[in-house]
Amino acid sequence: MNDSGQSNSAKSNSAKSNSAKSNSAKSTPGHGRTVRKLCLIVFGMFGFGFALVPLYDMFCEVTGLGGRTGDQYTYDPASMQKDTSRLVKVNFITNTNDGMSGDFWSETSGVRVHPGDVKEVKFYVHNPTKRRMVAQAIPSVVPVRAAEFFHKTECFCFTNQVLEPGETMEMPMRFILDPDLPKNVPTVSLSYALFDITEMAAGAQAVAENEQAEG
Repeated sequence: MNDSGQSNSAKSNSAKSNSAKSNSAKSTPGHGRTVRKLCLIVFGMFGFGFALVPLYDMFCEVTGLGGRTGDQYTYDPASMQKDTSRLVKVNFITNTNDGMSGDFWSETSGVRVHPGDVKEVKFYVHNPTKRRMVAQAIPSVVPVRAAEFFHKTECFCFTNQVLEPGETMEMPMRFILDPDLPKNVPTVSLSYALFDITEMAAGAQAVAENEQAEG
């Protein structure tokens, strides 16, 4: 092949390469939108109870928070030895996401507890709207290494909460700090983010009803 042919071939390959890059760049936003739609479909298909774990992971990824707490803890007084040699400060932080039209707060900003001792704190949520609202709280603990030692025996975060128009709901949370919590952790912060999942819950219910009708 002569120099002119080689030049034309190189230009053609370069144009194809640039075209491929352009198509790739254009497809990225669409791909992102598709992923988001698929996530919503998954939430709707499996209901919020099954979607709680991925929603928690998504929340942590977006906010940068970690410290996932465990499921409901079964308390056995005989096997739990209270550590009266120290007091640990537990802070409570409440937040609502941008789509949540409501108020969410705790009765106190913090308490001091002995590891191994059971403590109850009340949280409150108010629905100021004129519609029924379904809410779900997602917990997070910092420092992250303290999360595995933070046990909840009762928590409103285990299930979603249905709020009637104008209703204020009291939601107790009972917890225990494990005596094995490292000695160099004097303070633990429990944070809740409250989400309005009304549309998600309605979608999950519709899917369940359709499946039942088809079955």
